[in-house]
Amino acid sequence: MTRGSESTTAEEHGAAEPLTVVAAAIVQEGRLLVVSKQAAPDVFYLPGGKPEAGEAPLEALRRELDEELGVEPLEPRLLARIESVAALEGVPMRLTLFEARIARTPAPAAELARLRWISGDVSDVRLAPAVTDHVLPLLRRAGSMEP
Repeated sequence: MTRGSESTTAEEHGAAEPLTVVAAAIVQEGRLLVVSKQAAPDVFYLPGGKPEAGEAPLEALRRELDEELGVEPLEPRLLARIESVAALEGVPMRLTLFEARIARTPAPAAELARLRWISGDVSDVRLAPAVTDHVLPLLRRAGSMEP
């Protein structure tokens, strides 16, 4: 870049392109399914991940739940689009959140370390900011989880 130019890129300003992800809010008997990844086993997230090139959000959700948990989302419906910060990467994140049911018992696979069902008043587990700041309040307001 030449000295008199006023044109700069996002990288030069330190701005990061938002991370695009999809996730599922799976609630059974008032408890939400959360997972931890091997890269950060002490932080729990919603199951899901990054869409591949050209993949629609719902397609990505189906693929991710199959790869990570060996389950298929039943009757998925768009719940919200959330702007937050990705806990592991520390960058802005655009989350497309679906609410879904599952018919089988999930089992962690791929990059997942473990899974857990949490209640709305969870205090003994570290949750990703998007879960605590956006997802849990949304599910409480919808009546899916107890306060």
